[in-house]
Amino acid sequence: MSQKSTERLRDYLAQLPPQSQALLMRELERAVERGDDVTVANLVLEQLRKIVRGAEEDEQIQPRSDDPARLLFRPLEPFLAETNFPTRAGQLRRASLLPIWQWLAREGAPEAAREFETALAAATESGPMEIAARKFQLAAAEAILKIAAPTQDDRQRALSRVGPPSVVEDLLPIGLVLQAREALETLGSRLPSQIRVFADSQIASATEALKLPSLQTPQLLPFALSLIAQRLAAPWQIVRLAIKMAASDDELRVAATPYGVAVTIALHDLSFVAACLRTDIRRGHFDYVGEQLKTLHDGVRGLRTELDLRNDSTWGRQLTSVRADTSNALQSEIDSVPGRVRRILRQRADKDIAAGARIDMTEVEDAAALIDFVAVCRTYASELAINEVTLRTFSDLQHYVEQSTEGLVQSLRGGDARVRAFRQQQVKAAIRFCEVLFGHDYASLMNRAAENAVTGERKSSRAG
Repeated sequence: MSQKSTERLRDYLAQLPPQSQALLMRELERAVERGDDVTVANLVLEQLRKIVRGAEEDEQIQPRSDDPARLLFRPLEPFLAETNFPTRAGQLRRASLLPIWQWLAREGAPEAAREFETALAAATESGPMEIAARKFQLAAAEAILKIAAPTQDDRQRALSRVGPPSVVEDLLPIGLVLQAREALETLGSRLPSQIRVFADSQIASATEALKLPSLQTPQLLPFALSLIAQRLAAPWQIVRLAIKMAASDDELRVAATPYGVAVTIALHDLSFVAACLRTDIRRGHFDYVGEQLKTLHDGVRGLRTELDLRNDSTWGRQLTSVRADTSNALQSEIDSVPGRVRRILRQRADKDIAAGARIDMTEVEDAAALIDFVAVCRTYASELAINEVTLRTFSDLQHYVEQSTEGLVQSLRGGDARVRAFRQQQVKAAIRFCEVLFGHDYASLMNRAAENAVTGERKSSRAG
């Protein structure tokens, strides 16, 4: 690309809102990591990084690990949320980072930012780079906390220069987390990489690790609890820490302690899983449904069992909403499965089958995925209030597919040769459904029966 074209591209990118720049940069970086065709991606990334860093004459893209903004915000990584779903206490929007970096480089701490980039130019990953990053993190925290202070004169106008309200909302927590980096790292180093069951001994260890005064503030405790929850194989179990600190499972007593925010975190995260499940169902994506259903089932049951929640309380209504929303989404999809299976397996008279008719095998696989979806739902039906519809639908599917498969196999023994290819496709679809419903052995048995039916018909034709 010519220098003039590059300049036009850069001018266009510079005019984009900070949120759009951040989104574009993130998507292009993901494309590079996936190994897509990155010629254009690298070109645009180069110009975006120059805009963000404010560098006018930098012809080389720094490696991703050397990106100044990325190094500055590295302590925030465990707490970043990348979706449009509302954030909770202990979370930060990734989209807020770029506007804050630009504000720091522009007016928040410009001298410290320039010093940081100069230091990075000659630094190494293990030594001076980390020292420079830590120094700038403290300077950035000081600048952020100064502008976010309630006593700041003309505070609203100053904050409006940082970014939109969502960015301003994240500003103070980001400053506090950067300031408390060492305390959070210390907490993380004292925790196991994964806690399979958050039992009494693990709760005691976590409680001891939390005994850092800087982590006990209302602003930072949610981040500390989020860090612990990330290490849990079942994140909802973070509520056990709140129950332990309250010495009671009564929600009023739990809510009266600072650790009550752990329940809010658990409920929010279950709501997020439920929202992801509903989105995946609408899009026909069932790859993660089993995992999502298990998380929801275990979380709902755990909170209902371990906490004495009132139906009319905020927490009680949130949990009820998670169950109801999940149940409605699942029931609607479950109800649609038998109809989709019947459309594929419905036996028709020879005269009703057009010459060259075919079955879309993609539709068959989609239906098989839905049957498997119903089977998975059956495992978690009781806690998610879909027990009746799931058991009825699964039983109906078993009966219908079994009867249809036998009938379709028999149809291969006779009938018009013109439509035999279509009936064979129906049998193939039926056997695929049998594999999901009854297992591999039964599917293999029906497959042999279908082969025998075709072979027997051919022998009969030759004998005649």
